[in-house]
Amino acid sequence: MKIIAVIPARLQSTRFPRKILADIQGKPMLWHVWNRTKKAKDLYDVFVATDSDEVFSIVTEWGGKAIMTNPECASGTERIASIIDQLDADWVFNVQGDEPFISFNMIDQMVHECQQDKADLITAVYPLSNNDDLLNPNIVKVVRTKNGLALYFSRSPIPYARDTSPDGWLQNGVYWGHIGIYAYRREILTHYNDLLPGSLEAVEKLEQLRFLEAGMQFQTIVTQYRSIAVDTPADLEVVRKLAAQGDYYEYST
Repeated sequence: MKIIAVIPARLQSTRFPRKILADIQGKPMLWHVWNRTKKAKDLYDVFVATDSDEVFSIVTEWGGKAIMTNPECASGTERIASIIDQLDADWVFNVQGDEPFISFNMIDQMVHECQQDKADLITAVYPLSNNDDLLNPNIVKVVRTKNGLALYFSRSPIPYARDTSPDGWLQNGVYWGHIGIYAYRREILTHYNDLLPGSLEAVEKLEQLRFLEAGMQFQTIVTQYRSIAVDTPADLEVVRKLAAQGDYYEYST
């Protein structure tokens, strides 16, 4: 079984243009993502998928493998799906290009789950530990079956504990946060263009709901690792401060 990772790398991000090339400890943020992904022991290969000639050149200069994509791709998944015919793999990871502390140990956990060859897609979750995160709509929550299949993803705190005030929810059950890393069976990406956005995706603005609405099995693995997404210049400063401390390679809760 051949399992690879692709890092979608759009240069002109809407909220924070050129962030993937922002300097962190003398290297572009994208390099940190690529370098840490390469440390995953069981990945066969790692590619960067980009719509930018500049990014393509930078990646190849440091010895990485890059593939040019259509600039019209609306999401990282669509970008990867658009080049699936160029990828020799049974499973493909989608690793976010703006998470410089991505855990290679977590990736290896997910690779092991891919090797079980049971689900259609695989992602990662972690136990939420504070109410600020639980109530933050930018932190996606997940409810799961007993064997770890995702039932639903939401920006709202789920499940809703009817008989308890929100301040006590974390004391009365486990709430899961979602980490935006995905592994897809090849066939999912091959037929991605046939999957139209559904009403749940439209309401929540969460692309992963497209797969659940289509009836696919979304396996989750539990991890203690936390990554940090750089969505704003303020996020970048947080990351730079952590990186300057030196011991940031396995940032976790």
